[in-house]
Amino acid sequence: MSKWGDRLKKVEQLAQSFQQKPLATHYKPRLWPCQPSSVWKLFPRQCMAISFAQSCKEAVHVFALEKEKTSLGQRIFLVTSYSELWHYYRTYTQSLMHCYEVIPEGAVCKLYFDLEFHKPSNNGADGTTMVSLLIQYVCDKLMEVYGIECSARNILNLDSSTEEKFSRHLIFNLQNAAFKDNIHMGRFIHAILQPVLSTPKSGLGFVTNSVAENSETRRAHAGSEGMPAKADEMAESPQAKRRKQEAADLKFLQVKNKDGQDCLFVDLGVYTKNRNFRLYKSSKVGKNSAFTVADDNKFINKPEKGISEEESVFLASLVCNISFTGQRILTSDVPETKESKTLRPQCQQGSATYPGSLPGGLLSPHQEVDNFVLSVITKDGVHGSIRRWNYFAVDQLLVYDIAKYRWCENVKRFHSSNNIMIVVDLKEEVWYQKCHDPECRNFRSSSYPLPQEICISYIMKLDEEDQAYLMDDAGNIELSQAPEGTVCPEEATADVWGDDQDYLESMDDFEQNKEDISDQLLLKCMADFDSK
Repeated sequence: MSKWGDRLKKVEQLAQSFQQKPLATHYKPRLWPCQPSSVWKLFPRQCMAISFAQSCKEAVHVFALEKEKTSLGQRIFLVTSYSELWHYYRTYTQSLMHCYEVIPEGAVCKLYFDLEFHKPSNNGADGTTMVSLLIQYVCDKLMEVYGIECSARNILNLDSSTEEKFSRHLIFNLQNAAFKDNIHMGRFIHAILQPVLSTPKSGLGFVTNSVAENSETRRAHAGSEGMPAKADEMAESPQAKRRKQEAADLKFLQVKNKDGQDCLFVDLGVYTKNRNFRLYKSSKVGKNSAFTVADDNKFINKPEKGISEEESVFLASLVCNISFTGQRILTSDVPETKESKTLRPQCQQGSATYPGSLPGGLLSPHQEVDNFVLSVITKDGVHGSIRRWNYFAVDQLLVYDIAKYRWCENVKRFHSSNNIMIVVDLKEEVWYQKCHDPECRNFRSSSYPLPQEICISYIMKLDEEDQAYLMDDAGNIELSQAPEGTVCPEEATADVWGDDQDYLESMDDFEQNKEDISDQLLLKCMADFDSK
């Protein structure tokens, strides 16, 4: 009985202690039973949020939030599922009204456009007509380049225009096709807009040397031979005439910014890794113009069972909401030149070989996984290689197309001609084999665990203390409660890690627009610091 009395006394003491020093209310959303496990974590840095999302067993994604009453551009990063975000997106309009989808590096994604122009500087410009012309042109190019049929009915058209600014987002929901990532997408868009980008009179600053040189050479040749200008025009190739016609057709894309300088209707700066892309129903901080479905939208939306029409539009607007099954992956490689041939690394047997792809190297964002896959595709003296990889962020899958190695678990031998795939499930931390052979099309091998040392959950062990921010039941986002002996929240600066605001903003800008800071560089900086 005395033991029970002692235990009861300890419980009473703990209860009294919690009453005197209550813990911060952790945000634990409770959705209906059919929804996935609840994950709602907030981080001060994008790289931390991405690392945590990749370590989660649940299907979660990274979103950026802009907070009111903070320095312009300061963002915190939320990790949660699509369904959970939508559930609270409608409820906490104050704290979640400035929300962005983070498009992860290397992730398969839908074709998207960010369109805008300054209305007072472009009197008479009809933005609705310009959007319609661009949609038709891009649809024609998708058919020409990839053989994909597309129309305005496949394109979600979102509007956040104001009296001063015309602003649209276009998200292409193609039938079973998506781009390898937004870097390849950016190359495709640059290529199809090249006629207007390389027009010398456009003043856009994108004049290519080859176009300028060919023009000058042609004029010089005409002058030296005494050829009239008309004869020179007649000597133009069909390709040159077509390019000139396309440049004339795309003239509507040339607009003026608020300073009166020439610019493009299409924002070409949104095709970078880890890009933050503003969500449907969200506005920029300090603004009151959220994206809504445009009046001229022709997108045909087919809500799934149990999903409202509005949520279905939200899901269609998410650039990375692409599943692995049955997708055709679209790529657009850099045109090959003599210089690129010289600079291209030589492919060695047993090494990862991909078509000259992303900036920063030939590997996927998960180099440890690449190396593991290369070890898997070595058998009986046969050394396979990785022909290409695709990353599906919505399923956390890395799908490797394998070359020079055709061992199939289904037939227990090497296929004579068709290749295989190795699929790595980063969420479940397993890998399995699939096949391109028609007889094995529906085959999936057994799942095998990934080595612990390459599992993200092993590399990144984050707990509640890693959250700099918490959201309470009222939807308020605040700094998390500091442990005893540390600086109190009201005494803390905007950065709980001790970095000043300018440093944080610079780091976020670097991560969003440039290459990752390599581990080697960080270690070198630490070594240099310790040596002082």
